[in-house]
Order: sequence, then C-alpha cells, then structure tokens
Amino acid sequence: MRVIGGEFRSRRLQSIPGLDTRPTPDRLRETLFDILGTRVEGAVFLDAYAGTGAVGIEALSRGASRAIFIERSKNATKVLRENLASLGIEDRADLVMAPVAGSLERWWGDIAFLDPPYEREKEYSSALAAFGKNAPALVIVQHSVRFTPAESYGVLRQTRMVKQGDNALTFYSPG
Repeated sequence: MRVIGGEFRSRRLQSIPGLDTRPTPDRLRETLFDILGTRVEGAVFLDAYAGTGAVGIEALSRGASRAIFIERSKNATKVLRENLASLGIEDRADLVMAPVAGSLERWWGDIAFLDPPYEREKEYSSALAAFGKNAPALVIVQHSVRFTPAESYGVLRQTRMVKQGDNALTFYSPG
C-alpha cells in the first residue's frame, strides 16, 4: 500500500496482517481524491474506521490541514501510529481509539470518510445518524456494491454514488 499523490506520493505505508481490516484499494483512493480535487486543501479530514490510516494520510498528503483518525482496533491503531510517525506528521493528526458511532458527536471534520466493515451493515446507519444535526459539509461512505445505503440519514442526503469493481463510494451532504 502506498500514498497515491501529493507531498508523500509513492511513500509506502504499513498494512495490518490478517483479514480483520480491509484497506481501501489504491485505485479507489485515487478516484476518491480525483473527485475531491482541491476541496481537501486546508480541510479537516475525518477518517472513521481508519484502519492503517491510508485515506486520512492521503488527505494530509494532498493538503488537508489536519486529519482525525477514529479506530477501535488496538492492532490497527498501532500500525496507524507507526504510519504517521514514518511520515513525520503526528502533529497534524488526532488519533482516537474508540468505537466510531460514539465518537462522531465529539469529533468533527469538514470532510468525513466512513469505511465500516462490509459485513456490519448496521454500522452504516448508526455512524451516519451519529452526526445528528452537526453533519460535515461532505460525508463519503465506502461500501460493497452489493449494499445499497439509504438515500438519507438524518440531515444527510445522498448526492452521488461511484462504483468501482466490488467497491462503491456514496457521497452525502446536509440538505
């Protein structure tokens, strides 16, 4: 796994051994950041279900002012901490080791990226509902193409869906 573009382009990231974490494929990350374009510059980027931190690190590499990583796994948090240290960007990141749904009311970003485990479909609705009325300007959810997320969650309304292979990205904005 590597950083696709920006300041840390081509730098390798450690991954988590085993099958507990499903990293966002390079190609899908590239598609995501092509869509976001300059919108990520200067933004606070929230990476929920962060795993190795590849998506949030990509945001930092492309000009996000800060990244907030939320991950509950001790092993993933250790690898994420090592990835941040290897790039020397610990001071630009907040690492929260906690369940995501309970943390989203306390942590906020301009852009939020959610990538719950595909087999736990209820995580999608509980995480998106946790934003309540204080939703970010943009929420992106990565999911399996076999899962169809709702058109809306609280104040969030679906604005776009992009499918790539077995993965999909669904975009939500307050509406």
